[in-house]
Amino acid sequence: MIEPSHYLSSIVKDLKPSGIRKFFDLAAGMEGVISLGVGEPDFVTPWNIREASILSLEQGYTSYTANAGLIELRNEISGYLKEVTSLDYDPKSELLVTVGASQALDIALRAIVNPGDEVIVIEPSFVSYASLVSLAGGVPVSVQTSGDMEFKLQPEELEKAITEKTKAIILCSPNNPTGTLLVKEELERLAEIIEKHDLIVISDEIYAELTYDDVYTSFVSIAGMAERTILISGFSKGFAMTGWRLGYVAAQPELLSAMLKIHQYSMMCAPTMAQFAAIEAMKNGKEDVLHMKKSYRQRRNLFVAALNEIGLTCHVPGGAFYAFPSIKKTNLTSEEFAEQLLIEEKVAVVPGSVFGECGEGFIRCSYATSLEQLQEALKRMQRFVQRRV
Repeated sequence: MIEPSHYLSSIVKDLKPSGIRKFFDLAAGMEGVISLGVGEPDFVTPWNIREASILSLEQGYTSYTANAGLIELRNEISGYLKEVTSLDYDPKSELLVTVGASQALDIALRAIVNPGDEVIVIEPSFVSYASLVSLAGGVPVSVQTSGDMEFKLQPEELEKAITEKTKAIILCSPNNPTGTLLVKEELERLAEIIEKHDLIVISDEIYAELTYDDVYTSFVSIAGMAERTILISGFSKGFAMTGWRLGYVAAQPELLSAMLKIHQYSMMCAPTMAQFAAIEAMKNGKEDVLHMKKSYRQRRNLFVAALNEIGLTCHVPGGAFYAFPSIKKTNLTSEEFAEQLLIEEKVAVVPGSVFGECGEGFIRCSYATSLEQLQEALKRMQRFVQRRV
């Protein structure tokens, strides 16, 4: 009789399960729950995009594509990035279509990280960042941000975290879970330190389409940063295509070539029918993105204002579809707040602590749900808070 745990990787043994998934599973087993926990659009993928995928199936396009993805899709992505970043990415050597932005992040880290290399992770951060660094053999180094500064990374804090072992930094703007957006001047200050210490940047720009007040600036647009930046994005958030699992990575040829090798052996190619859908999204989906963005902005304004009225202090997020209010006045931990709110009022949120130590005292709420649901959730949250303050 073997002992299966004896054969497990020590790195995998030490990985913690996703804290987001824990609360999603709890909510799924209850009736009448309003979920503000899952980070995905409540919109259905626009019909013309779905229709393009259906047509590709009807026409028999069910085989593998090139490892890097359909060249027509890479051409469309190149043109799209030209509009956003003013850079010309070569579709043949600088673009790779992946199975979601998550796979892009995974292979980017595996391509650049040697055992023991340190990778800076800005917290609060998406739950997979530190774990994927560890799985690549690296050492995640947390740099904490503060709610008092709207969770914006301060250059001096970045500088203090850099050592001779630091290889890279993961940036995410707009940010998950805080919704914080870094504007051009803030990115430029970080770029000075990054260039000084010769770091590689993995820039997760999956929420680039969803910014509301300030002009969006891609990190690759900052002078001198394109050559040292791996840009990761995809179709899940802006185009409401989470279930299609389609992302992409843009990088200099040598970096892209290394990622392509890993992709070839681990994944072969992204789903063919999803790639045809993405071509249509690139060509004719931008009006739908603007429509969804307008709706999210309306919900953000209503939701964040109401949170502050309830007494759950919250900065106005510049992008994505998350609010990250403080629950410190209730004297509950983030996990206690989330569990009790779910049990007593049937509202599901995610405790901020799952996004890093400095997320304690906050909760993540997704406002990617209907106004009616948000208003009802706010009523329930107000009742809950009033019983505790």
